[in-house]
Amino acid sequence: MVAGFSVCIILFSNISKANDGQEKPPVEKKEGFDANEVIFGHILDAHEFHFLSYEGTDGQSHHLTIPLPVILYSPQKGWSVFMSSAFHHGEKEVDGYKLVGNKIVPVDSAVKVYDISLTRAVVQMFLALAVLTFLMIGIGRKYQNGDGVNKAPSGWQNAIEPVITFIRDEVGKPNLGVKVDKFMPYLLTVFFFILINNLVGLIPGSANVTGNIAVTLVLGVIAFLVILFSSRSHYWGHIFNPPGVPGFVKVILVPVEFLGIFIKPMALIIRLFANMVAGHTIIICLISLIFIFANLHPAVGWGSSPVSLGFTVFIYLIEVLVAFLQAYIFTMLTAVFIGLAIEEPYHHDESHVAI
Repeated sequence: MVAGFSVCIILFSNISKANDGQEKPPVEKKEGFDANEVIFGHILDAHEFHFLSYEGTDGQSHHLTIPLPVILYSPQKGWSVFMSSAFHHGEKEVDGYKLVGNKIVPVDSAVKVYDISLTRAVVQMFLALAVLTFLMIGIGRKYQNGDGVNKAPSGWQNAIEPVITFIRDEVGKPNLGVKVDKFMPYLLTVFFFILINNLVGLIPGSANVTGNIAVTLVLGVIAFLVILFSSRSHYWGHIFNPPGVPGFVKVILVPVEFLGIFIKPMALIIRLFANMVAGHTIIICLISLIFIFANLHPAVGWGSSPVSLGFTVFIYLIEVLVAFLQAYIFTMLTAVFIGLAIEEPYHHDESHVAI
């Protein structure tokens, strides 16, 4: 669709003519629905939780938001701490700083600033960790009291226990073998952390935490360090001296295998980030179609809304499935990569060879 519109614009656009040295009066830009601003406003991080905007009886635009703390440090000006609502959505300057889009910049370009504010992605990540900790501690106490051991599990145990068992039996044991218990705490933490943030990110107005490249980058770096420090000499031997491979092939294979050490965590980072961003973008684009058509004519907007909403609900339900699927895939690939790093050398026993 984008390619089609682009071709039409290029082929049927009017040819620009010289203005004989005379300046044309500026054309007033018509205000309307900006789908680009809405899409990137949801995907990118921000200094507030924004739920909706509406025009009041006074003709002014009002916003329903939850402001977050802004924490700035400048070597020239020192510390500045205030709420993001002080910017009034970029209309005012505060302590020599202004809000440009989702980024805080100093009014004076000579001033250097370090932004360590609690953005919505950070706050939501802390909330997800709090939910995860509260949930798991509560379930752990039930097991200590005998619930789920001496009698049937109850409450959240019924929902969480099958998931834990599935990750242990279908992800951990096939890839990690006898060392599954050593890595299960890490694998379960990664799985539930990604899952909770994926699900919370589907709530309107929330942050798409797992669609933030910084978050997936940290998850990938942690996985890389776990793989690196768990690896054995056998693992490195297969990388720098592949057995049973001719020498002229090793010249090509060794650099490829070495790059694979870094490509594996990069695959984890990009896969999770791209999938979560793509799903959220599709949902917002489908909703935006209603307002885009409404700019053409209100009747067209109302007529297209059932179709757009139908497709949105369909994609939204798929995104719920994707939330579980991406958490599973990230955990599975991490377990596979760790299993390759801790693999024991295989010794062929010729006494058991059939004659």
